[in-house]
Amino acid sequence: MEKNTLWAIILSTVVLVVFFGIQTKFMPKQTEQPVPTQIAESAEDATIEQPAENQAATPAEMLPFLQDAPESGSEQTFTITTDKVKVTFSNRGGDVIGYELLEHLDTDTGKGVEMADNISASNRAFAVSLGGPNVLPISTIFSAHQIDDYTIGFSYTVEKMVDGVLQKDFTIAKKYSFKPGDYTFRLDITIDGEPAFAGLNFDGVSYSLRTSPQVGPHYNRKVDRYDVRQFMSYSGEKYKKILLGENQQKTFDKHWVWAGIAGKYFEILVIPEDSAKMSASAEYSTLIEHNNYANAQARFSRLPVGAGQTTDTYYVYVGPRSEKELAKYGTAEHNVWGLSGLKLGESLDTSGFFSWLEVILKFLLEQIYRVVRNWGVAIIVLTALLKFAMFPLTKKTALGTAKMQRIQPQMQALQTKYKDNPQKMQQETMKLYKEIGYNPMAGCLPMLFTFVILYAMYRLFNNYFEFRGAMFIPGWIPDLSKGDSVATLSFNLPFNFGNQVRLLPIIYVVSQILFSKITQNGGTASTNQTQMKMMMYGMPLIFFFIFYNAPAGLLIYWIVSNVIQLAQQLVINHTIRNRQPIVVAKTKNGKKQK
Repeated sequence: MEKNTLWAIILSTVVLVVFFGIQTKFMPKQTEQPVPTQIAESAEDATIEQPAENQAATPAEMLPFLQDAPESGSEQTFTITTDKVKVTFSNRGGDVIGYELLEHLDTDTGKGVEMADNISASNRAFAVSLGGPNVLPISTIFSAHQIDDYTIGFSYTVEKMVDGVLQKDFTIAKKYSFKPGDYTFRLDITIDGEPAFAGLNFDGVSYSLRTSPQVGPHYNRKVDRYDVRQFMSYSGEKYKKILLGENQQKTFDKHWVWAGIAGKYFEILVIPEDSAKMSASAEYSTLIEHNNYANAQARFSRLPVGAGQTTDTYYVYVGPRSEKELAKYGTAEHNVWGLSGLKLGESLDTSGFFSWLEVILKFLLEQIYRVVRNWGVAIIVLTALLKFAMFPLTKKTALGTAKMQRIQPQMQALQTKYKDNPQKMQQETMKLYKEIGYNPMAGCLPMLFTFVILYAMYRLFNNYFEFRGAMFIPGWIPDLSKGDSVATLSFNLPFNFGNQVRLLPIIYVVSQILFSKITQNGGTASTNQTQMKMMMYGMPLIFFFIFYNAPAGLLIYWIVSNVIQLAQQLVINHTIRNRQPIVVAKTKNGKKQK
């Protein structure tokens, strides 16, 4: 091995080890604890946690009637099961403490994906608080009413002290309605006031509704680098996506028609039947409140409620972040609730400006899958088709680059001759380009087009829902949405790699090094040679650390792309070697010619 090559490998390795060593020492991985999903058997056994730093208590005027109200019974749980979901309720607040998606397996638990994640005694899913979004939710025991197999209601009557006597003020009721074959449920919240009830108005809002504290599956921000938690809203015209760091809180103060939170493959969207009743502001939170595990929760406030009875209806989608499922709510006849025109597909994580290209690639991928019936094979076939389709552009760019390299002596002569006259040097350079038939723009456009294609494919392969749980090679790649695995260790590897030994990242690094070695053209100075060695060996090593836990589907795409590009580059190199050298010389009349 050459001396420079050896130094390149040693320096790259040292840099990486030092970097990740510093990261491990000064930014240690937080210990992830299992999240309890069972509620206490009785009110006496329940542990009430202290409010989070940014979470206020219930409005002072309501304290005597909610937090200090006598319990009317012990805490109980209730379950509603459809073909899609299994939902567990507590009569404490009439809230959800478990929400399992039956058709989508969480391989870590062996059960359906749990969408009511990070539940605690003071923060439950779809809880209601009197007042703003940072007020603690109502935690008293509600009366439960099992209406039918798919409908359950909870209610509680609030009392207030009048002349030393407790009198009824209003009743708050929650009714959850489910239907088979659908991921959306209906939530009706009723405020029913007594004759003397004056309404609810706490600094411009009456009550607030929250999503689950976290979206499943369980999310480890440090290991799951290709997963994400996004807060989103849709105004009816414009879609807004917000990313928050850990332990942060943000208020979104724009009008919204629906809003919610999403992980990479699953999401919760809240859709008020009448969005005009809702406060324009929504609160997004990633506070760490329980089990050293950051929330990813959205909270929404309802405008003041007047006297009498008021019922607000919300449709809540809790399911896959899948175009197939979300498209049903665009047309009334395609969903059991008769909802239409919601454009829930806007919540999909696409490549933005190039989303139209992603749609085309997705269509091609699905057509290939219909034939091969394996998503891994479909990725390979689509990647190959696109690489061969783009080969003429790739070849044209490579040949243009080769031309530029061959005329470097002439270019250097021009730079020396006209170093004091930049305008003249530019004119002579353009003449030289014209004489050898080289168009700088012709080389840039193919590269730009290739980049756009590659970016759209990356976005598609990293987010496509159908890859989740899709088997490619049994025993090695059982799930294209996760990293491959050839062995499971009893301890965690350094650098937040987890405990899985993976083969695809190694194959990727080898393919990248081989491709770089084939495409390199050398340099004239030893410094350039060293820099090229660093790029050839250092960058793939860096990518190894970055891509170690990348989804298998994404790595298969990159590996196949590298292998095909390598073969294509061999063809291009052969073409370049067989071409006659470009010679620019002076003729007798002083004009240049090839």
